[in-house]
Amino acid sequence: MRHQIIPKGMVIFMVLDRIALILVIIGALNWGSIGLFQFDIVAWICGGPAAVVSRIVYTLVALGGLWCISLLFRSREPEYNAR
Repeated sequence: MRHQIIPKGMVIFMVLDRIALILVIIGALNWGSIGLFQFDIVAWICGGPAAVVSRIVYTLVALGGLWCISLLFRSREPEYNAR
């Protein structure tokens, strides 16, 4: 079994990809609850849609969605070299 060395920059991208995916899933579940039940989970948890915490969550979800756009244009093959 060969171990591959993953560059530090690649690890950071992998972590950001996971965080962005989690944020997008939270946003999708929230939008699903709004569409199906007219219930905004984020607003309910954070104190209303205009609350500062809600606005931060909405902004983080939007940034996660923007980050996930980059996934569409990335190569599927790893770009690091095993040593």
